[in-house]
Amino acid sequence: MTFAVHAIRFASRPGVRGQHFLGHDDRSAEPHPTAYYVWLARNDAHTVLVDAGIDPARPAPIDGLAFHGSPIDGLASLGARPGDVDHVVLTHLHYDHTGTVAAFPSARYVVQRAELDYWTGPLAARIRREHWLVSRDDLAHLTGPARDRLDLVEGSTEVVPGLEVHHVGGHTAGMQVVRVDTASGPLVLASDAAHFHENLDADRPPPILHSLPDVHLAFDRLHELAGPDALIVPGHDPDLMGGVQVHNDRVMRIA
Repeated sequence: MTFAVHAIRFASRPGVRGQHFLGHDDRSAEPHPTAYYVWLARNDAHTVLVDAGIDPARPAPIDGLAFHGSPIDGLASLGARPGDVDHVVLTHLHYDHTGTVAAFPSARYVVQRAELDYWTGPLAARIRREHWLVSRDDLAHLTGPARDRLDLVEGSTEVVPGLEVHHVGGHTAGMQVVRVDTASGPLVLASDAAHFHENLDADRPPPILHSLPDVHLAFDRLHELAGPDALIVPGHDPDLMGGVQVHNDRVMRIA
């Protein structure tokens, strides 16, 4: 069974290239905006949210965010309520991907075991430069009230028919990407395995990463999962390449 997939852009932020690509060059001071998304994959049998974004009501640990509404508002514009969501796939546990996890009363949460183990383990506690990237409140919800609905997976697995997750690592220890069957063919939601199309086109990593070699291997895995015909959708690119506007410029059907 195929899915319809929508991108919900809930926030934007100005920036410069030096903030978004590893290393510095003569273009590092050029403006380079970024966008923040969650993704809704839906068919007659399942409503799956990929990532949970940021809750605008809570402080964000980064300056310059312009919110266009909450991810929950975006779902509502598509006629989906939090209670309709049966699975929330968390591609990784950075704060901008987990901010509304407590809003879904019956969803199962799909997380790579390596991701949860890292952020709840001793190494993440020692690496202070990473502390701002994770919301302890969101982790506490996943490991506390929602623990009996937390599905820890390892590697590649089918979440529901037509929607798979694949561990790629690189950006974080348990970074996973999502491959979805759609009426127009397979779609790969890269999330932060590739923030922008340029990451893949120029083989250039982002600056926030867990393992540089694994970032490059994740790029290879994205191409492998996509094959010659599938669309790879990066996690923070303002240009979604072929997105079809259906409600406004912040909620787009992409497949």
